[in-house]
Amino acid sequence: MDAERQERTTETIPLFPLQTVLLPGATLPLHLFEPRYRQLAVDLLTGTVPDRRFGIVAIRNSAVREVEHLDHVHGIGCTALLGESERLPDGRFDIITRGERRFRVLDIDNSRAPYLVGTVEWVDDAPLPPAAGRAVAGLRDAALSAHAAYCEAAWHRDSWAAPESETGPGALSYLLAADCLLPLADRQQLLEETQPLRRLRMVSRMLRREAGFLSKLRAVPAPPPELIQLGLPASLN
Repeated sequence: MDAERQERTTETIPLFPLQTVLLPGATLPLHLFEPRYRQLAVDLLTGTVPDRRFGIVAIRNSAVREVEHLDHVHGIGCTALLGESERLPDGRFDIITRGERRFRVLDIDNSRAPYLVGTVEWVDDAPLPPAAGRAVAGLRDAALSAHAAYCEAAWHRDSWAAPESETGPGALSYLLAADCLLPLADRQQLLEETQPLRRLRMVSRMLRREAGFLSKLRAVPAPPPELIQLGLPASLN
């Protein structure tokens, strides 16, 4: 991201409301079939929307069928970078996105484009305390242990791996959470937390809780039925 982009405190970006939370560093596949989001894909690919980036925000209430107001979505979302894309013969798109930077939604406009457009301000992590080295090491070990316990209960041994050892504490919590099927409320809570060490504690606690559930139930996590049917994250698209 260039210096000019970093310096701006607010920006206007397309918004895609979903019934899921995108975390920084996580990969999210999407199937775009509604005309307005097909147009978003075209605008991303042609450069009408710069940098191939748009914002994903989680819908507060699954009963909401049309997002029109700020109170319909969670206040903190995450930008998605468009990666691979395939346009199907009937005009639908299958795309792969990757989470990048968090933002706070300040305003939603449903009149300037076929899709929603939002004014956002960027939300970055608070700096680590100067003497946080020992705390970081302890929390990192606890979080990696919780992640291993969850993955051993949920996945086949060769289907997961621990993050790279040089991953910093801020990114680590998101990578660990993205590897696991946490409830939307948990993922949103992690997305909103700006203290990296506190977020590591939170993800540790969440993963150990979920690993305990899986072990007691002798079950593996499964997406909701609509996700099984589509093979993709649920959306209102």
